[in-house]
Amino acid sequence: MSNFSRRKLIASGLAAGAGASGLALAARLADKYGLIPPDAGGIYGPGETLTYATQRLFTGNSLVREFPRGEISKNPFANGRPPRDDAFKRFQDGNFADWRLTIGGMVSRPASFSLNQLRDLPSISQITHLACEEGWSFIAEWTGVPLAHVLKLAGAAPQARYVVYQSFQRNWFHSIDIAEAFHPQTLVTYGMNGADLPIGHGGPLRLRVPRQLGYKSVKYLTRLTVTDSLANFGKVYRYAWYAGI
Repeated sequence: MSNFSRRKLIASGLAAGAGASGLALAARLADKYGLIPPDAGGIYGPGETLTYATQRLFTGNSLVREFPRGEISKNPFANGRPPRDDAFKRFQDGNFADWRLTIGGMVSRPASFSLNQLRDLPSISQITHLACEEGWSFIAEWTGVPLAHVLKLAGAAPQARYVVYQSFQRNWFHSIDIAEAFHPQTLVTYGMNGADLPIGHGGPLRLRVPRQLGYKSVKYLTRLTVTDSLANFGKVYRYAWYAGI
């Protein structure tokens, strides 16, 4: 059976289970094919499972829409406040020369990259739409290194399932599955609209995950951890873990 036919069959089974009020059946199908999200427990778990599994099967590795330059938003909204502690100010005063992105966990070559080292890696630019769960959105050009390239340099293990990514802001981190991490539009971004990434938008580094809602694009990126389980990371999601759009 072709991959497309297999996906169609599984997705049809999930949809049929949900339509018959059989979310438990849908969950069993998702479990069989390794499509259970980390927040599958609790009252909303079956619904989260259905959403994640169905979108993964239907969308696969599809790309989000990229826009022409003329549609870039004039005044993109920068929500939240930048870090205000002395440690961040010292980085800022030094033009972030000492900022590091460290990579560990299930990798064969743990690494630490400066901004200049990241800028020397192959980069891409994309003009994509960032949508917040609170209702606001904007279109911007993002420039950076594909996360897939960084993970390959670090030697991510084949059995890895997730990438946990941490902000400089205390207790602010999130995670994506390995499929999203290796998606060609998922970027470690250091530029926006032809300039350095503004601090208000997460500079000097932000993980840009354009196929998911804005809260997955964590600002002030400092660390990546490759793992096969989220059990030791606590609750690494504030809203739904999977935020596909």
